[in-house]
Amino acid sequence: MSRVGLTTERLVRAGAELADEIGFEHTTPAELARRFGVKTASLYSHVRNAHDLKTRIALLALEELADRVSAAVAGRAGKDALDAFANAYRDYAREHPGRFTAARHPLDPETAAASAGVRHARMMRAVLRGYDLAEPHQTTAVRLLGSVFSGYVTLEGSGGFGHSAPDPQESWTEILTALDTLLRTWPTTP
Repeated sequence: MSRVGLTTERLVRAGAELADEIGFEHTTPAELARRFGVKTASLYSHVRNAHDLKTRIALLALEELADRVSAAVAGRAGKDALDAFANAYRDYAREHPGRFTAARHPLDPETAAASAGVRHARMMRAVLRGYDLAEPHQTTAVRLLGSVFSGYVTLEGSGGFGHSAPDPQESWTEILTALDTLLRTWPTTP
């Protein structure tokens, strides 16, 4: 085992790379062991099982994405912050499709509460402060934005927009403008 220098961190990073190459759903300890040229059992002193490996990859992806979004939105407000958040999210999904899928991997409540997913929610709420939305509207807006961003990049990544005009970038830009308009004029009565 020491001949290949296996560590938990190295395995998780290699697992994340593998997820980008072959898909998160196909990333297993057996596939990872093949990459390192070791027996699968060699990995189990670093990760407990396939679920543990996937959870660790998900946590890495959430952290990477939170870092990227944080850097993008720093010092921005209003539509600039909305665009920066959305574009950082989309760019990450395009560059790291397996990790993007991993970032949506279900986590148990305790793990989720300790993950960078909490940072995502805080950053989204910080973006929404520029729109002056009170609760419960702010929570609804967080859910809307998350759904739009995740849905769009998932459909785009699977080729869903490659067969018709307008260009996906043109639609993305228009969607962000429409979201900005909606957030500025959010209906506050049922």
